[in-house]
Amino acid sequence: MNDADVIQVEGKKTQSTKVKQLLFKIGPLLALFLISLTLTLTTDKFLQYDNIMNIMKQTSVNGLVSAGMLIILITGGIDLAVGSTLAFSISLMGVTLRNGYDNVLLLVIICLAGGTFIGWLNGIALTKLRLPHPFISTLGMQNIARGVALFITAAVPISGFPRTLQYPGSATINGFPVSFIIVIVIFAVFHVFLNHTVLGRKIYSVGGNKEAAALAGINVDRVLTIAYIISGFMAAFAGLILVGRTNSAFPLAGLNYELDAIASCIIGGASFFGGKGTIWGTLIGALTISVIRNGLNLLGAPSDLQMIAIGSVIILAVYTDVIRVGVEARSKRLAAAKE
Repeated sequence: MNDADVIQVEGKKTQSTKVKQLLFKIGPLLALFLISLTLTLTTDKFLQYDNIMNIMKQTSVNGLVSAGMLIILITGGIDLAVGSTLAFSISLMGVTLRNGYDNVLLLVIICLAGGTFIGWLNGIALTKLRLPHPFISTLGMQNIARGVALFITAAVPISGFPRTLQYPGSATINGFPVSFIIVIVIFAVFHVFLNHTVLGRKIYSVGGNKEAAALAGINVDRVLTIAYIISGFMAAFAGLILVGRTNSAFPLAGLNYELDAIASCIIGGASFFGGKGTIWGTLIGALTISVIRNGLNLLGAPSDLQMIAIGSVIILAVYTDVIRVGVEARSKRLAAAKE
């Protein structure tokens, strides 16, 4: 093979890699479109206005949890405690209400403080105890937070929250859920935070290469702790929306929410290997999860089949992430070879 043939082969490889990278970028949106199109053709209820609004309501809680999870995944970590953090936070708020304190501001502060505290504990356990992986610290906290929630509520749901507190989770404007408007605003804030602030860039740097970030003068432990604090705060914020929808704080809330949040982030382009992910991609991922659940409900699929479907989506999303990382590594090798 002469030099011209080699150049032609390398050119084809480069072109193929670029096509794959483009598909990975538009893949989440394309997948959401194809799933929606399939459901439109299989059930006449999917595109009804009320059903679309219902999908947005369903997306709101998972979307907020996923926003916090995205920060963790970008750092190369994982937070298995987000569902229990949500339950712990709203349980604290519920117990406060049950004890006769119905001031809305106080209830909100207690809820958000509870989630922030759990996030801080996760960050401290990872950075100060030097546990080998956040899987361990957050798995332990998952059980601790859930156990405390069950203990302080005596495993009994608490209802009767003030209407003002219920408003964000239950109100609509011309049928459009206020909760989804809140999601859009929060995601816009996260977009600015991740792309246009020093701390946001540090989060990506830590996820890309912790050792290099440390050599560049970044306080890696501080960045990681802040990341887990944000995750805990967002789980509690999602809890406020959930309480608004159900008018109930129950200690078993948030079961398996961490799985939906991880799936939403990975579907949206985040990577288990860290350093990658966008907030708008995460929103597409959260919408995809909601559309799948909604579509299966419309088709009358039993709950066990729905669990199989979501589990399959998670595995497929992670496998796609592995392929994506391989394609990017190959692209870097080809670029280095040209130099």
